[in-house]
Amino acid sequence: MKGNLYLIPNLLGGDDTSIVSKNVLESIQKIKHYIVENERDARRYLIKLGIKTAIDDLTFFVLDKHDKRKNISEFIKPLTSGTDMGLISDAGCPAVADPGALIVAEAHKKSIPIFPLVGPSSILLALMASGLNGQQFTFLGYLPIEQAEKSKKIKELERQIAKDGTTQIFIETPYRNDKLFDLIVRSCNKHTSLCIACDISLETQFIKTKTIEAWKKNKPNLHKRPTVFLLGRTL
Repeated sequence: MKGNLYLIPNLLGGDDTSIVSKNVLESIQKIKHYIVENERDARRYLIKLGIKTAIDDLTFFVLDKHDKRKNISEFIKPLTSGTDMGLISDAGCPAVADPGALIVAEAHKKSIPIFPLVGPSSILLALMASGLNGQQFTFLGYLPIEQAEKSKKIKELERQIAKDGTTQIFIETPYRNDKLFDLIVRSCNKHTSLCIACDISLETQFIKTKTIEAWKKNKPNLHKRPTVFLLGRTL
């Protein structure tokens, strides 16, 4: 019999654990093996949630974006031998814009039962709050690094919006947010709508949807703040 893989959502920031679902709180009490992006942060999170098992009695496998597939089989050995495991992202939902997708894919290959647990997703929360098309949307992750290619991609996304109204969602490394904002307002038509969803679920949360023309008159400070960008048409 194989173990179950539980996908355990993390907070998007801060210390407010009141939003954590009952299923997450119950699941961590029976799991002693975890796959995580950062062991120290995962330990702190489990302590915040009130895990009853002593932290030093837990086993952690550290997965990050550099691991690719080299350690995946090793990480899921407890699952194949019948031990339940938890997968924890650094923020939000595991396997969404997150290296944990490698673990989930490997678990499917091994016919391991997978249980996604309810928790905050900055991508979906941003879309919900944007007022843009929630029936058709695309999450693109990161845009190209090089500025000319990034500008070209933004214009391509704008043409797609004009064609079918699909909301285009993307993110950036937080210290590059301001440069991305500047590039968006330079590249897009003044009537295109841009939603900026910043510090979601924190006291400093900032979520606004305006036309490009309006954003040019009121630039926000996004430096080093986790931000989701959404381009589309206002409904």
